[in-house]
Amino acid sequence: MRMFRQIIGATAACVALAGTAFAAECITNKGNFGAYKQTLAKQAAANGIGQRGLQALDNAQLSAITWRFESNPSSQSGVSQGDPAVFLAKRSGSSADNFVKQTRAKIARNPNTFASIERAYGVPASLLATIWGLETSWGGYLGKTPIVSGAVTLSSYCRRHPKFESHAIAALRMADRGIITSNTNGGPSGELGHMQFLAGNWLRYGVDGNGDGRADPYTAADALASAANMLRKNGWKAGQPFGNGTSNFRVLSVWNDSGNYQRAIAFAAERVDG
Repeated sequence: MRMFRQIIGATAACVALAGTAFAAECITNKGNFGAYKQTLAKQAAANGIGQRGLQALDNAQLSAITWRFESNPSSQSGVSQGDPAVFLAKRSGSSADNFVKQTRAKIARNPNTFASIERAYGVPASLLATIWGLETSWGGYLGKTPIVSGAVTLSSYCRRHPKFESHAIAALRMADRGIITSNTNGGPSGELGHMQFLAGNWLRYGVDGNGDGRADPYTAADALASAANMLRKNGWKAGQPFGNGTSNFRVLSVWNDSGNYQRAIAFAAERVDG
C-alpha cells in the first residue's frame, strides 16, 4: 500500500465560522427549524459554501430521531451502561465475547490493511477494529438518517449548538464538494462512513488509506486510516497501553466523549489482543 496522503488544506476550511453578523441562533422548538436554516444559509455562504451545499441545506428536513435523542438523551442505546461488557452486548446485539471473536476475525481477514495503518500511525488493529465494530458493525450498517438533515438538526438544538454548528457547516461543505449529497444517509448526529466521523472531523483528519488518490469515508481502508490519524494527531503514543487511566485511554475522549464508550473500546480491544 502506498503512503497515506492527508487531504490538503482541509483543517482551516472545515472549522471556519462566519462573523457574528450571520451567527445562527439555536432553537428549542421544532417550529423554528426553518428560521434556523435561513440564518445558517447566510453563515454558510459567508464561509464559501457554494450552490450545491446551499441546496443541500435547503433540502434538509428536521430529523425526528435526532431531535428525540437530544430531547431525551437517556433514550440513546447504552447511554446508562457502566459495565463495558453490558455496553458491548447492548450495542452489538450479541455478547461481549462474541463481539471480541468477530473483531479478531475481521482483523484476520484484513491483515495487510491493519498492519500498514499501525506502521503509519501507531494505532493497533485491535483498537481500530473495535471502534469499527461499535460504530457500524464493520461496515454492515451505516445509518438511515440523511447526514445533512441530522447534522443541521443537531446544530440547531440549543443543548448541542455551540459544539456542533461547525460540523453542520462542514457537512454542507462536503455536499458542495460532492463527497456526499443531501440524500446520503448516516447516523442521527450527522455521522458518516465506516467509522461514523462527524463531518468536521472527516475534513480535518481524512486521509487516503488505499492509495487511490482520494480520501473516501465510505472506503474501509480510508476510514480506518483516518481514525488512526485522528487519534495520533490528538496524542496517541505508539506501543503504549491504552487501558483505563493511561494517557492513550484519555485520547479516546476525542473519538467519543462518553466514558461508557471509552471503557467499552479499551475493554474489547484489550481482549482482542489477549
